[in-house]
Amino acid sequence: MIENEEGVSTVDNIVSQFNTYEDFLDSQITTLDLYYLEDEDLARQLVELGYRGTGEVVRREDFEARKAAIEIARLAERSQKKALASAGKELRDNFLKALAQREDDNRTGKVTSIIFIRDRNAHGQELSGYIDYAHRLKMEDFEVYFTGKRKLLPRPTDLSFYNWDSHVAILNSSPNYQVIAENCDGLLFKYKRDRKIINVDPKVHPGDNSTRTPIQTDLYLQVVIYDHVSRRKT
Repeated sequence: MIENEEGVSTVDNIVSQFNTYEDFLDSQITTLDLYYLEDEDLARQLVELGYRGTGEVVRREDFEARKAAIEIARLAERSQKKALASAGKELRDNFLKALAQREDDNRTGKVTSIIFIRDRNAHGQELSGYIDYAHRLKMEDFEVYFTGKRKLLPRPTDLSFYNWDSHVAILNSSPNYQVIAENCDGLLFKYKRDRKIINVDPKVHPGDNSTRTPIQTDLYLQVVIYDHVSRRKT
């Protein structure tokens, strides 16, 4: 039975070397074993039980369980790489490049970015708002933005939305951020995981473990990205 890290490491080494458990058993059988036993299946059984063999004793269930776990991890990693909407795209604008640079970290939770955008919609109305990038990535396919088929604009369902023509203002908390509006410091966002405050006032520091990055872009009137790294252990 594998009960310690050294044992797990041994199984990992064996699993990486052999495609099947039978291949591992065969590697433990000597020519002398086959000479005396005259039965390959019997020799395998004796190795599996620990009576014969030239190396470590590994149970079939340990081998197969670890083999399956490694395969699942491999498929998950490949799926994650495929899931990146920015992968393989030719990105010319600084904003799209900035989104691409942050996509993987926002998908995996290493970073949670808040994107401030000010621009005009298809009707010529000026809009502005704050977007929870990680949340929007989970809710929709960003390939349309990275290919340039559509512009990323604030929506009434985002952290904040303001239509400068109709004066419609909407605030919403997201799975990652709580909106704090009623205070003397202006609009604040509290990251729910570590409870740190992100201050979006450009005249002050954005807060602990947070950075503010204005983006020079030809596609939008104004873009600022706030990146927050959580220090709370999982």
